[in-house]
Order: sequence, then structure tokens, then C-alpha cells
Amino acid sequence: MNLNTCFITISLSILVSSIVFSQEKRLAKAEENFNRYAFVDARKIYLQVAESGYESQDLFKKIGDSYYFNAQLEQAVPWYEKLTSKYTKEVDPEYLFRYSQSLKSVERYEESDKVMEQFNSLTGNDHRAEYFMNTRDYLKFIEMQSGKFRLLKLGINSKYSDYAPSFNNQGELIFASSRGSSSGMSKVVHEWNEMPFLDLYSSTIIEANGILQSPKKLKGKINTKFHESSTSFSKDGQTVYFTRNNYIKRKLGSNLEGIILLKIYRATLENGKWTNIEELPFNSNDYSIAHPALSADGRKLYFASDMEDSRGLSDLYVVDINEDGTFGEPTNLGDKINTEGRETFPYISDSGQLYFASDGHVGLGGLDVFVAVPEEFGIFSIPYNVGKPVNSAEDDFTFVLNEKTKIGYFSSNRAGGKGNDDIYSFKQTDELITSCKQYLTGIVTDASSKEILTEAEVLLLDDQNNELQRTVTDRKGAYKFKLECDTQYVVRANKIQYKPTEVMINASNVLEYQYKLPLQLGKGGLDGQQVKPGDDLAKLLQLEMIYFDLDKSFIRPQAEVELQKIIAALKQYPNLKIDVRSHTDSRSGDDYNMYLSQRRAKSTIQYIVQKGGIEKSRVTGRGYGETELINDCDNNTPCSDQQHQRNRRSEFIVIQ
Repeated sequence: MNLNTCFITISLSILVSSIVFSQEKRLAKAEENFNRYAFVDARKIYLQVAESGYESQDLFKKIGDSYYFNAQLEQAVPWYEKLTSKYTKEVDPEYLFRYSQSLKSVERYEESDKVMEQFNSLTGNDHRAEYFMNTRDYLKFIEMQSGKFRLLKLGINSKYSDYAPSFNNQGELIFASSRGSSSGMSKVVHEWNEMPFLDLYSSTIIEANGILQSPKKLKGKINTKFHESSTSFSKDGQTVYFTRNNYIKRKLGSNLEGIILLKIYRATLENGKWTNIEELPFNSNDYSIAHPALSADGRKLYFASDMEDSRGLSDLYVVDINEDGTFGEPTNLGDKINTEGRETFPYISDSGQLYFASDGHVGLGGLDVFVAVPEEFGIFSIPYNVGKPVNSAEDDFTFVLNEKTKIGYFSSNRAGGKGNDDIYSFKQTDELITSCKQYLTGIVTDASSKEILTEAEVLLLDDQNNELQRTVTDRKGAYKFKLECDTQYVVRANKIQYKPTEVMINASNVLEYQYKLPLQLGKGGLDGQQVKPGDDLAKLLQLEMIYFDLDKSFIRPQAEVELQKIIAALKQYPNLKIDVRSHTDSRSGDDYNMYLSQRRAKSTIQYIVQKGGIEKSRVTGRGYGETELINDCDNNTPCSDQQHQRNRRSEFIVIQ
């Protein structure tokens, strides 16, 4: 190597090292900004690095997230697209969910659904995936719910962020806005999204059409130099619950990472000004508690939080308010309402309906507004999407409704608005569908001849095999059941001279749907067969073997199907009597195995008598322990679990 070549090589190495070092410094600075939620500052650096040709999985994640968490889902699409296409095998499933949501924001619904299918295959038990798989026709169902609200013009929005409307008892709408001070000078911008900090404003409602008069900032010590938003007022208007950054008595608090979180505060009205501000006792410096919503009677407070037992990014909770103003323990609203995504901004109407925003339940994109109906014991129904035009491909949230006037308000960052988030007013023109209207219909036929089978018995059972409904097929071989939403069922069909059949069905959480389930019955039963004492009924009926789990005596779900066939035969032939003979494998001691087999025989007989309604005198039985093995798996022979399992069985011997 000559000196010139050596010099050039060294120079290039220094240059490349310098570029890499510079990239690393910039990325470190961006990482610092990102970790304290300064997404806009972080994004500027990340984009510069990306424009210089640098690519990495982490870079694509961070740029996508900087848009996603600022509700700019359209801009997140190309970065999540690069991430999921270039790093297919390594990508965290959570990014598939974010990519799917972002695709909805540009109405690429088919692609979004395919990404959700990938998400489901990788996660398995994620509630968001489960809701999606159960509502594959969600666009059709949302369309059925749509058109029940008429949007009205509203002139109070600013070029900044306006959202979180709520009613007080003075005929006013209270909302949060980052429009700045009354002098027109905005406060210091928030580094999350470079918007001024939020304050609380009031605007008088003109009831006839929901139009709002010019807004005024709330008086008193309620507004500070940090964020205030999302209010809820007591019926007498003297108490307000509101969200604020962790700031009280001129002291700003943060968690261990230095992040300023959200808390709920309470204030009272004195001489037209809000004062006596106190934070609620279940607030924490370790997680956020925000977006309060009082029940109509003022006894319960609903809110959003990411506290320790939350399912996802934020969950909805409820806490009792005692007569003396103290509070009970917050309770999570559970898996019907909460998902691994965001459930936030609750609102309780006067009739007790829960409205909230979610990106975990299936919607049109971003946050959608959902409604859940109160049921017994403080439980809510599954949530229903309120449809268009309230919901769109963007974030739609903070929904409130006066059920007397049918005038309401919500917020959205959809295209065509004046600022970052805008408040929209609406008139409700029709009632939402908030009850399940699902039906199961089908025709029962002969499996071989395809002949329609009339007067075939069809049963609807729950997932514990308890009978819920029973019917017989009509002259067209048809049957029909009404279903509950989001419920698992077993459908069973029986007819003399046929073998019973069973099918499991999962009713989704859609509003209205009709499932079609044709059932076929194969020839079977004992007709035409010579049956004599000592015959094995299981073989005559061509049943699957009734197996038990190791060291257990309970009836397994797979075994219930076969036992129902035994029950059907006993019902069909009133003189038939059987002897149940239960067996174990050779593992454990001889005496214990005899005891275990007795339990199994008793469990089997009990099922036939209680579940099938068969007279006890027609079903006898006992346990045989390991005395009648059907293979060589005795105490001295090593066998696999599958080989041992063949001996853990019940037999059904004809005695009359």
C-alpha cells in the first residue's frame, strides 16, 4: 500500500467515524427528548438522521411513534410501513397494532384488517385481537349504527387545541383550550406537541341549537401555567373535579423518571371563583389519573388511569364517593370495557350510560366513541360503536350528551377543523342500538341423503353444557334461537335413529346479526342391531372413548359430547339399562387407583342421571381400578402418557 492510498484510507475512516459519532450524538439527544415525551423535538432529529440515509428498526419505531402519540396517524403510516416490511420477523406485535390503526386513518381498511390478522396470530389472547376476530364485518355494523347524529356548526374553536367539553348547572359548556391568555399571548408551549398549555373556559349554551357564546376563562385558582382539562360538575354546580398536571401550591411533581404526570383535583365555588383546590387521595406520583366523570347521583366517580392493574395504556376505573366526601378504593371496570389499548375520557349520562373513547375496541381509526349500557351490580354491557358522523378515521373523543335536549358535543382532530383538536356539536336524531339482536338459524338434514329432518330436537347450551333453550325443527327442518352477544354456545341436535351432533359457536359483540348453522345427522342408534347383555354400548353407538385426566374424576368437555349420545340412547329406548365401568392406569398405588375409579364411575353416573334426566335405577356402575388394563402398561412396564391414557376410561355395558 502506498502512502497516498494509506492517507486516503485513514482520512475516509476518520470521516466515517466522525459521521457515525455525529449520528450517535444526535440520536442520543433525540432519545433523551423522546423519553421525556418531547416528541416534536425528538422527531426533528430523527428525521434529519433518516434523511441522511441512516436506517434502523429503532429509528423507524421512534419516528412512527412520534406521530402516533401526537394523533398524527396519517404521517405515522410510511414509517410503520418501513418498519414492518424491513423487519418482519423481529417487529414487536404492538407495532402491528399501531400500524393497523394508522392505516385506518387513511381509510386503507382492507390492509389494516390483514395487519390485524398478523397481530392476532402473534398475540393469541390479546383482547383487541379477539374483538377484531369476532367482528370481522365491523364496517357493516358501524354503518348500521351510523346516521343517528346530525352535526351542527360551532364557531368557538381556535387555531389551537379545543376539547373536553362538559356541562355545568349554569347552562354553560366548560372545555379545555390552549388558545392562550385573554391578551392573545399564548403561554409557554408544551414540548409533547408544541402547543400552548391548556386552560379551562366556559361558554353559555343557546339551548335551541347548541350554539355557544364567546368563551371566558374560568375564574379563581383553577387555571395555572400548566395543563388543566376534562371537568365534571356536581348537580348543584358547587363542586368540580378536573384534570391537571401534578402541580399544586406552586409545586410541580414528577415520577422517578422526571415525567410530569396527570392528577384529578377537586375545587369548590365561592363568590363566583373556584377555590379550595385539593388533589384526590388516590392520586399517585407513579402513574396518571385523569378525566373525571361523575354519575348522575354524584355517588361514583369514573376516570382513566394507567395504574398498576390496568390492562393497557389506560383503563377506565370507578370509585365510590362517600357522604362525607371521602372516597372508597378505585375499581377497574373489567375486560368488557378495558383492552390492552387506550380506554379514556369517560362520560356518564343522566340515564347511566357510559360513553368513552377507545382505540382497543374495533372502530374506524384512532380513538372512536363507544357506549355501554348499565346492567346489574354496577356492571356495563359490551361497548357499542356510536357510528358516523361522530366517529371518523381520526381521533374522536370527549363525548357528552344532554339527554333531555338531545344536544351534545365531542372533540375530534379530523380534517376540516380550525385547529389541532376542535369541538363539534350535534343533535341526536335517533336512538342508538344498544341491545344485542343476534339470532341463530339453520336446517337439520340427513348427512347421507340430504333429506330434511322434521321434529329433530335442537338444544342451545352454554359453555358449561347447561341447557338454555330447546326446540324442534318445523316442517321445513328449520330451527331458530336468540343469542346474547359476546357469548360462547354449544348447539346440539338429536333425532331417533340418528347419532347426536354438536357444534360450538361464538356469538360476537356486534349489534345485529343472524348466524346460519346447518346441522347434519348421521344414521346411528341401536335400531336394526341385535343388542344383548354384555355388549359395549360405546361400540354399538360408535362413540369415542370416554377419557379422564391424570388423577382426576371430573367429566372433560370432549367427554360430554359422547355422554350426551349415551343419554340420547337411554331416552330413545326406555327399557335399556347400563352398567358404567370406570378404570385407571397403573400409576399410583392399587388401593388409591381403586378409590379413583370409584370416583370416576360415580361422576359418570351422576352426569347421566342429573344432566340427562335418566332414572337412577337404569344406570349402575363401579370402579375397577387398574385390574382391567387394555394394554401392557402395568407397574413394571414403561409407557408414554398417551399409552397410559387409554386405560383411564369409562365403559358402558348393556345389562338389559
